[in-house]
Amino acid sequence: MSICPKNKSSKGRRDKRRANWKMTAPNLVKCSKCGELMMPHRVCKSCGSYNKKEIIAQD
Repeated sequence: MSICPKNKSSKGRRDKRRANWKMTAPNLVKCSKCGELMMPHRVCKSCGSYNKKEIIAQD
């Protein structure tokens, strides 16, 4: 058996629940090696380093 509401939920009450569904901008930090903006705890796309160590060899 599924849940069956006794009374109608108004549009305002429904939309209040969905008020916190907004997206947020990604958090960016500077790369410690090249200074390029990157997402934290990920390999830098421009220099290929993570935690001041070269992970991906760049050409």
